[in-house]
Amino acid sequence: MISNDSRTAKSIKNSTVSLVFYFVNIALGFVSRKVFIDNLGTEVLGLNTTATNLLQLLNLAELGIGIAIASSLYKPLAGKDWKQVGDIVSLQGWLYRRIAFVIGGGGVLLMCFFPWIFAKAELPAWYPYGAFGVLLMSSLLSYFITYKQIILTADQKEYKITYSYRAILLLRTVAQIGAVSFLNNGYVWWLILQLVFDFGAAFVLNLVIKKEYPQLRTELSRGNELRKRYPDITRKVKQVFFHKLAASVLTQTSPLILYAYASLSMVTLYGNYMLIVSGVTVLVSSMFNSMMASVGNLVAQCEPERVLKVFHELFSIRFLISATACFCVYSLTPSFITLWVGTEYQLGNMVLGLMTAILYLSLTRNVVDSCLNAYGLFHDIWAPVSETILNIGCSVLLGYFWGLPGILCGILLSLFVIVFLWKPYFLFSRGFKASVLIYVGMYAKHIAAMAIVWGLTVLLLSKVPLQASSSGLSFVGYSLLAALFFGGLLAAVLAMTNRGMRDFFSRVRYILNR
Repeated sequence: MISNDSRTAKSIKNSTVSLVFYFVNIALGFVSRKVFIDNLGTEVLGLNTTATNLLQLLNLAELGIGIAIASSLYKPLAGKDWKQVGDIVSLQGWLYRRIAFVIGGGGVLLMCFFPWIFAKAELPAWYPYGAFGVLLMSSLLSYFITYKQIILTADQKEYKITYSYRAILLLRTVAQIGAVSFLNNGYVWWLILQLVFDFGAAFVLNLVIKKEYPQLRTELSRGNELRKRYPDITRKVKQVFFHKLAASVLTQTSPLILYAYASLSMVTLYGNYMLIVSGVTVLVSSMFNSMMASVGNLVAQCEPERVLKVFHELFSIRFLISATACFCVYSLTPSFITLWVGTEYQLGNMVLGLMTAILYLSLTRNVVDSCLNAYGLFHDIWAPVSETILNIGCSVLLGYFWGLPGILCGILLSLFVIVFLWKPYFLFSRGFKASVLIYVGMYAKHIAAMAIVWGLTVLLLSKVPLQASSSGLSFVGYSLLAALFFGGLLAAVLAMTNRGMRDFFSRVRYILNR
């Protein structure tokens, strides 16, 4: 039986390692993008972004399997039932092999349409095929070789994946930066290094898994038999698939729709902003992932009233971090873009405002989603289907008339209807068995606090004798002041008006005084 202290220690270690690698990875990501633009141009970078999004659309076939397998491994891992662990991982491998053939075949079929998809690209004809082919082969590695990493995730040893697999991918980025900067035919070298390092990372990760779990035995040939033996996994896969589909469509279709109405250069500009937004998303997720892992255990052991109390606490702290992140993104992104790649790569304030609103809804939804997962409430399949239809339909329609702002409005509308309105109602009515008006009142207090603090912080920052876009040092100083002013004021106001924030501060004081 794994102790609470052991689980806590593993969670802290996973979060710490994840955060360290996050900051290294995000720094390399910005440097890599800058080097890419300077040496290869926006057309090539836009091509690479579009090829990546096309591939990720094909990867929709995987959605749900990883989550369903991980949740099924917790109990046998705790009981050291290596026979059952081997069976479940074998079932995953069997499913992944079939998905790999679907993705591979879909990729080959998709390349037949490249002459039409990339008709507007002013690049050599082989570029789209080379980029997509390399990315496709790298993706297939996760289905044929590295799928066993799920056991490390389920066993709370994700830091071992970071130390081995992700560390090598960081080295790949460094090597690619050097190749693009100093070698002729930089894009060719970029593609070669992508493939070589990905194969190397997959090989090393498999060695780590074999060393960590020498007793693990897998038999993919028994996949069909195991599928019948574990019908719950198949059911969970089908349900989670629809929920993850909507989230994936949210992030992957926008550049494709944008390219249909604009150019690869516009995709690059949007991609620059999305790199910032996705970086913030990963940062907040890294901070909260280990905290949310305890929600399932809480639901299993406590009464709904106790779970609801903790929900208020988690919502308040998540709201504080998310609102602070969104304020910084909206206030600092134009200056950062100017210092990073130049003023000519800026998008308008309307676009930035819409992207910030989407970021806010995406960040704050996590607490509700975690509780829904803990209660096993996946059966509202109509909700993600509707979200996907709304997302694509409204983005295509509004994008036709208003371009990028219209596409973003389509995304925002789908999030508002399903994530902002339906999901909380579903959780409170089916999970907490309580009135959703409790949530409405709590949310209204948080929004009012944020609006007041937003205005106060803008007023305070207007008195600061710093220009964020004048230099890197000024930007860092201004950013720290913006985060401290907004975060500190919002924390104080929430503590005065919301019990959830007061409970969180009480928990922190208790931990510090132990």
